[in-house]
This record gives sequence, C-alpha cells and structure tokens, in this order.
Amino acid sequence: MKIVVGYDVKGAAGDVLTLAVKYAKAFNAGVDVVSSLVQGTENEIQNISEAEKGLENAKGYFEKEKIKCKTHLLIRGMAPGEDLVSFAIENEADLIIIGVKRRSKVGKLVFGSTAQYVILEAPCPVISIK
Repeated sequence: MKIVVGYDVKGAAGDVLTLAVKYAKAFNAGVDVVSSLVQGTENEIQNISEAEKGLENAKGYFEKEKIKCKTHLLIRGMAPGEDLVSFAIENEADLIIIGVKRRSKVGKLVFGSTAQYVILEAPCPVISIK
C-alpha cells in the first residue's frame, strides 16, 4: 500500500503526520510526503527553504517510527490540489491524507479549496483532517 500525505507546514501538519503514522503501521505501508509550490522563482526562496525544512522534519518523524518515507517538493506550476492529485495518479497512490484549513465561505469562493479539489478529483480514497 502507498500513502500520499499532502503536507503544508502552516496547515494541520502535526495531525496529518500522526494520522499517517497510524495508517502506515496498520497497513504496513510506505509514505510519500508531498509539498507543492506553484513557482520557484528567486522571490520564493524563503518559501522553498521553509518547505524543504518541513519535509525534512516530516521524514525524521516517520523514520523515528520506523516507517519508509520519501519526501517530494513539487514546483510544477500547478495549484497545490492539482499537483497532489497528479502526483497520486503518477505514483499509483492507494490513499491520500490531507489537512483542511479553515477558511471563510467568501475565501473558499474566491480562492477555492485545495482539500475540496483533492477530495473530488483524487483517484483513490482521501482522508481529510482539521
């Protein structure tokens, strides 16, 4: 079994990792932790650095639990939800675990929802956590 974890340091990151550990242990699964940035220009260096640091921390968390983990920082010009779904398809994921940020109704209308996109478009089951 392959679990893909949509990881955003600013979201429900800790809860997502905790839940992913439980599922990985229950199903003897490997985990791919994925962060997505729309672009990687010089102006984004701080965001890239933060994402890389967050992914390293996540990898250490899984390694401490003796779970096989690979990390991926995706900078492919796609919205995060699109990127995560594409990654899941490309890597034949069996399960996606993603955090849900609280956003106002107007915010969802204007900006959309990464989790909503993933839930509707994913090729496999999706577990979302607040």
